[in-house]
Amino acid sequence: MRFLASLALPLFAANLALAAPKPLPQLEAYEGLQAWLVPVEPLRISDHVWQIGTASISALLVKTDAGAVLIDGGMPQVADHLLANMKKLGVQPQDLRLILHSHAHIDHVGPLAAIKRATGAVLVSNAESAVLLQRGGADDIHFGSGMLFAPLTPERLVQDGETVTLGDTTFTVHFTPGHTPGSMSWTWTDTQDGKPLRIAYADSLSAPGYQLRDNARYPHLIDAFRASFAAVRALPCDLLLTPHAEGSGWDYTNAEKPHPAPVSCKAYADKAEQKLDQMLAEQAKSR
Repeated sequence: MRFLASLALPLFAANLALAAPKPLPQLEAYEGLQAWLVPVEPLRISDHVWQIGTASISALLVKTDAGAVLIDGGMPQVADHLLANMKKLGVQPQDLRLILHSHAHIDHVGPLAAIKRATGAVLVSNAESAVLLQRGGADDIHFGSGMLFAPLTPERLVQDGETVTLGDTTFTVHFTPGHTPGSMSWTWTDTQDGKPLRIAYADSLSAPGYQLRDNARYPHLIDAFRASFAAVRALPCDLLLTPHAEGSGWDYTNAEKPHPAPVSCKAYADKAEQKLDQMLAEQAKSR
């Protein structure tokens, strides 16, 4: 019996070792594409608008006679670069008065908390986006908590069609939900060589990896996209800009020819709708 017991103990220990659960994976930081993190020099878009962000992510600085406005920022690492580019354009931190944004994902609002701390600028958002901003990207409908950024709270919430004015420039917000429930597009009029130029900053209209039908977290997702396609087609749109530069044919790395393939608002919405229809068909086959 003692001999059998002496054999059983090592076997028992071995079984315990085999049955021990594997450790859970380590946390990993969100990684964007390299072009999202390549800084660029300020690039003039129109008489009073500059791109000051990175190679393929828009961060627009609009100068007015009462201070400056920032629209979107990019990834969290970009904050110091944005502040440096502002100074190159003669905009000191205290001169930034307003921050507007498109949608509350890490690659567009990532540095905004740091920019707010450095400048004291007022953040303008809407109710749907405010929830995501305050959560710092946690519990995203489609991505869970994989894209976290420093939380922040907007000082002003706007309604669809509301205007935001600073000095001689008035911005109109257009709700274009789908990519997120709170996605916003912005329009305003600047000048180009002294002539009026209607600028549209249209939000992303893509659905990367989204469950489109029967999405319990977003039951009317498809309807939201359809309405947003129509809204973007109707924007006053002499010049289109988008959160991801390639969406509207921009190349922010090419100072000589930064807009080699201009895209109209209608073409932007049409392409997005075609992609959505293709995704719907593919998801229907896989059901």
